[in-house]
Amino acid sequence: MTAYVIRRIFWFIPVLFCVGLITFMIARSTPGGPFDRDPTRRSLSPATEKILRARFGMDLPVWRQFTRYMFFDIETNPKTKQPEIYWGAIGGNLGPTYASRGSQTVQDYLFKSYSEKPSRFFYSARLGIQALLFALIIGMPLGVLAALKQNTWIDYIALFISTTFVAVPTFVSGLLLLIIFAVGLGWFNVIPNWQEPIRPWVLPTLTLGMSTMAFITRLTRSSVLEIKRHDYVRTARAKGLGDMAVNLRHILRNALLPIVTIMGPLFAGLIIGAFFTELIFQIPGMGNVLLTSIGRRDYSMIIGLALFYSFILTAANLLVDLLYGVVDPRISVTA
Repeated sequence: MTAYVIRRIFWFIPVLFCVGLITFMIARSTPGGPFDRDPTRRSLSPATEKILRARFGMDLPVWRQFTRYMFFDIETNPKTKQPEIYWGAIGGNLGPTYASRGSQTVQDYLFKSYSEKPSRFFYSARLGIQALLFALIIGMPLGVLAALKQNTWIDYIALFISTTFVAVPTFVSGLLLLIIFAVGLGWFNVIPNWQEPIRPWVLPTLTLGMSTMAFITRLTRSSVLEIKRHDYVRTARAKGLGDMAVNLRHILRNALLPIVTIMGPLFAGLIIGAFFTELIFQIPGMGNVLLTSIGRRDYSMIIGLALFYSFILTAANLLVDLLYGVVDPRISVTA
């Protein structure tokens, strides 16, 4: 097990390298730049732009800019006149943000709290975790109930709800909830007060969690329907086991495997894929930062967020693989 985990962790390196390279190439091939976002109109004088490009290493060859950001570079300290190693992402340095003209680093901008205000990562992580818990608490029981009551009115209602929520995009459901419950009924504030502990999180959690809940409902229903037709379930009933014991010990436990499989991508996706939800409800999270950074051509922020999201996704997939053995002891990993 230990050797398997170590081998999987080493696989993070080529994955992050490929993500960083592709993101770097796409970002640098986009017209405009962090100091001149509109390619048809110069916003800075040539002398000022030259100074800024030299300060951030943008006057270096493209290949060296990439290795400098991802790995390291050797620079001469202007004070001591001695060569020093400048560590990149491999050393935990995601670079300075161009939007702040270098006064902040990417990791400080995303993960550091200021004046008792939570970090941007906190907002995105809390929203994603709440949406996932909502989807699991509602979706799994609804899917199990629909499968056990197949072809009844309960099953039809569950299918109708899940199909509707899957079909409605997040930005549409978010705007509808905002119009109905904030503008129409006045139960929530249109401009949320993030000092409140619960109230401003209700509508964003519902918006982000509804489509995931619908997906989990349909997946759980299909998995339970498949498992309940197996021979060992009929054998358990023939031996005299009650419905509760059969449903919990034989059906539900074996039906959890497909759900556990998609838990990793779902969790990572809810944290990193809340762009429209954060934008609609004005959540100061990382999704909102990414959209803003793309418009500003903030290269270091774009690449840093891409690397962080890739790390979260690969780590979540590793955790899912380890959870297989907990759900089903017959599954094991070998080095």
